Amino acid sequence: MYLVRLIYASTINQGFDQKDIEQILTVSRKNNASNHISGILCFGHNYFLQCLEGGRSAVNQVYHKILQDERHNNPLIVDYSEIDLREFSDWTMGYVPENLLGKALQSKYSPSTEFNPYNMTGESCHLMMRELKQQIPTL
Repeated sequence: MYLVRLIYASTINQGFDQKDIEQILTVSRKNNASNHISGILCFGHNYFLQCLEGGRSAVNQVYHKILQDERHNNPLIVDYSEIDLREFSDWTMGYVPENLLGKALQSKYSPSTEFNPYNMTGESCHLMMRELKQQIPTL
């Protein structure tokens, strides 16, 4: 089975709050561990940006569940690639909170200083998450 990396963006649904983030992380970490999926989730300015790594079938199944999750609106795959190795293998789901998505970082990877993954290329999203990996603890 091939390893793949899927990166998607979505917006939050109205009524979304911090408890929803905590629930997403708790459930994702449990389910991803049993499905051998690794990844990272960035959240800020009402946007999600998430990278999932793992076997093609497992990653595709997780993404299809995300498509059915009412907390996500307008999901968009920004990158889907076969990969030779995982870059986020230390995490079943790393988390990047809004305070780490600063203006300098956004200026480096996007046309604006505000976090909006819909305005970024798949490669820019990937490179930004790799840089963010260095700033957050391994979970």
